[in-house]
Amino acid sequence: MNDPNSARVRLSVDAARTLAQKALSAGGHGYGGEDARILADHMIDAALCGYEYSGLPKVLNTIEHPKWRRPRRPMKPLRETDLSLLFDGGNNCGMLTMYHASRAAIDKASRHGMALVGVTNTWVSGRSAYYVEMIARADLVGIHTVSAAAQVAPPGGAKAVLGTNPIAFGFPTVGEPLVIDMGTAAFMFTDLLFRERLGLPLPEGAAIDADGAPTRDPARARAGALLPFGDYKGFALGLAMQALGVLAGSGFNAAKDYGYLVIAIKPDLMIPLADFKQQMSELIQRIKATPRREGIAEIRIPSERSFRERARALREGIEIDRAIYDALAALGA
Repeated sequence: MNDPNSARVRLSVDAARTLAQKALSAGGHGYGGEDARILADHMIDAALCGYEYSGLPKVLNTIEHPKWRRPRRPMKPLRETDLSLLFDGGNNCGMLTMYHASRAAIDKASRHGMALVGVTNTWVSGRSAYYVEMIARADLVGIHTVSAAAQVAPPGGAKAVLGTNPIAFGFPTVGEPLVIDMGTAAFMFTDLLFRERLGLPLPEGAAIDADGAPTRDPARARAGALLPFGDYKGFALGLAMQALGVLAGSGFNAAKDYGYLVIAIKPDLMIPLADFKQQMSELIQRIKATPRREGIAEIRIPSERSFRERARALREGIEIDRAIYDALAALGA
């Protein structure tokens, strides 16, 4: 049993899922039934993979989002071909709309070889890795891009103009899929909110305040802007994600910012699936066999740590901050 005086709480996966679903379904604006399950599963998986800030604390971020209480309607197709589909997300949470968009991309690509699916009028899509892993486990190559609300300043700028704009890739292999997921900002906004909630500072060089001065204070950074990673390189990549957001229909929403794109590709358009998976596995093995510098125990591939964390947490449970647990329990009650 958890010590009520401890700063940390350990939960079984089932208990964590119940806690999340009760909080998500509370009140007149919540999600119930299958929708709550989809949302909870996304955030539970983030926690399992070791991303605490994107796990159960994200339930609170989602419920506190300004768009949570606005009217919503079922997502609907705006334009569709055999290979493409553009959705109006109906102001539903992005972790819900992107789940359905990814399923649609898998279906179209499985039947026609590839698919391009865009979603607009939606918000807070969660971990992009979740969707491309889903696509890769369907034996497809997956790409997911995001353009989001302005939170990142350009190099030399004192005001946010781009979203944190992640890009993710998923590739099937003989074993676990290769999943690559990276933001184009020096720090992710979800992690900023997590640190603000717990009173923790940001790392150096990640943000500026409303006057353009460097800051490590999450609240001041939220009033100012995050910075792109790698200066102009990160900014250029973030700008490309914003441009792909236009392709995904960001111009259809009032702020002209949120645009989510999913691309799914059947490998055997180019080479047989079995050959692709085998060659991907061989590529990973060659990289991991790289001679190591002194003191380095292992060459690690993107997603490898997450999959190990997931396997461990499925056995041992999920640990969260007591303040987060208490807030979720209060909502669920």
